Amino acid sequence: MTSIRPLAGRHEYADAVSLQRIIWGWTDLDILPVRFFVVASGIGGQLLGAFDDGFLCGFCLSIPGVKPDGSVYLHSHMLGVLPEYRNTGVGLQLKLAQKEDALARGIPRVEWTFDPLDLKNAYFNIEKLGVVVRAYAPNHYGVTTSRLQAGLPTDRCIADWDLTRKKRPPIEVAARIPVPSEIARLKRTDPNEAREVQQRVGRLFQEYLANGLLATGFERTADFGTYLFTSCPSK
Repeated sequence: MTSIRPLAGRHEYADAVSLQRIIWGWTDLDILPVRFFVVASGIGGQLLGAFDDGFLCGFCLSIPGVKPDGSVYLHSHMLGVLPEYRNTGVGLQLKLAQKEDALARGIPRVEWTFDPLDLKNAYFNIEKLGVVVRAYAPNHYGVTTSRLQAGLPTDRCIADWDLTRKKRPPIEVAARIPVPSEIARLKRTDPNEAREVQQRVGRLFQEYLANGLLATGFERTADFGTYLFTSCPSK
């Protein structure tokens, strides 16, 4: 069974660097080096590893942040699992360990970014973890060497995870954004159409969020993944 524990020193940080190449297909331009892990560990960062009989198969890297009002949170900058360990619950194990550690340190919130076109990840974040999307960042990271981005701008949803909330209230849907399930194929085979989908999704996200709505639910069918928006604050 996979176990979760903090990464132990530079040799395991180096293993996490190697995983970045495999998981995201990045070049050295985008990869976080060992020295960043060293810095993160020294400033209250959270460096968790998923181990299968001693073998690092996934990791999560977070750093502390401070809001303008002085409140503290964790920014979960990077979570990745090797392809052969996906759909085995390792990602959920890492997030639950992240939550447990954050609460033990008195940190009530975790934030991170995710690609709104990654429907599986959207479902995991919103429905399994219960995050709320309160902000949308067009081309957040600029140009990336990740093959997963397929040359598209790095538009990102900002996930807000309230660790103190026991149960999400029922959703009264005020608006929806459907995303075709074939978007992953379009990114590989028809980048122009994929870009059109991304632009439509981004335009609607920014419009709804500007009007006070929040993305608080996500539905999946064979043909679409649909973001559900509500006007009720989810706190």
